[in-house]
Amino acid sequence: MAQNLTDEELLALAGEVLEIESRAVGALRARLDATFVTACQLCLDTPGRIVVTGMGKSGHISGKIAATLASTGTPAFFMHPAEASHGDLGMITAQDLLLAVSYSGETDEVVTILPLVKRLGARLISMTGNAKSTLAKAADAHLDISVIEEACPLNLAPTASTTAMLAMGDALAVVLLKLRGFTAEDFARSHPSGSLGKRLLLRVADVMHTDAAMPVVAPDVRLRDGLMEMTQKGLGMTAIVDEHDRILGIFTDGDLRRALDAGVDVHETTMREIMHSGCKTIALDVLAAEAVHLMEENKITSLLVADDDMRLLGALNIHDLFRAGIM
Repeated sequence: MAQNLTDEELLALAGEVLEIESRAVGALRARLDATFVTACQLCLDTPGRIVVTGMGKSGHISGKIAATLASTGTPAFFMHPAEASHGDLGMITAQDLLLAVSYSGETDEVVTILPLVKRLGARLISMTGNAKSTLAKAADAHLDISVIEEACPLNLAPTASTTAMLAMGDALAVVLLKLRGFTAEDFARSHPSGSLGKRLLLRVADVMHTDAAMPVVAPDVRLRDGLMEMTQKGLGMTAIVDEHDRILGIFTDGDLRRALDAGVDVHETTMREIMHSGCKTIALDVLAAEAVHLMEENKITSLLVADDDMRLLGALNIHDLFRAGIM
């Protein structure tokens, strides 16, 4: 039968859940001993991959642990224990390590595959809440994630126990990350579509406009023709270059507004007369994130890309960086 809770009772219950789970995670710290070190060493010594398995709620946690390991430098994947008995056990080789997660340590689907894993010669790390369980005893290293109580008022639904599993998995993954010397650049390579990956991997050459898409005019071109070039290329500016493609200056939308306010004749004035010389440029192999920093620092919205001899190689504006996910 449904219960009505006052706002105070509702918040108190939620707070109690968080407190119970916080205590469950906090209790894990005292259990970090030589066994945890052994588990880390087993993972480091594994020439193959870490195969993480678990059933039910433990399976969901196992999937997350596998994903965290894989994204932080430890090759890993999740294997469903029930499917393992129907062919998926072929995923495991003697070069791999099985990380089996089961709070009871007696989950049938997990225990069933243990003899086969042992026969293959793969190593085993278990994560359970029962150090005397079948799974714990069979393991080369056992990680104790037992909790005093679940956060569920009925003390039935896995809550504090699954939080403890997740936290222990994170501890294992982060320690391995550090031991492997895994860097932010390594993380970016594993997450090329993420914001960090884009900031650390994308370079100016990846986002700049080149060739026919690049707005560029000669210095003796009339302003009206320079405006046509700006309009056609749509970058809000144009580069002015000499006969050797060396950059002489830049002309932007902002420069146009100031020129019109000053009464400049667009039909008679040349780009040389009105361009902004000494403009900011950037190299093509620089991180696109550096382009963002340069624009923000100088309060500009466009950049020309040049080589060491100031020859024009490309152009980009702030919208290109937005589209690339750098900003």
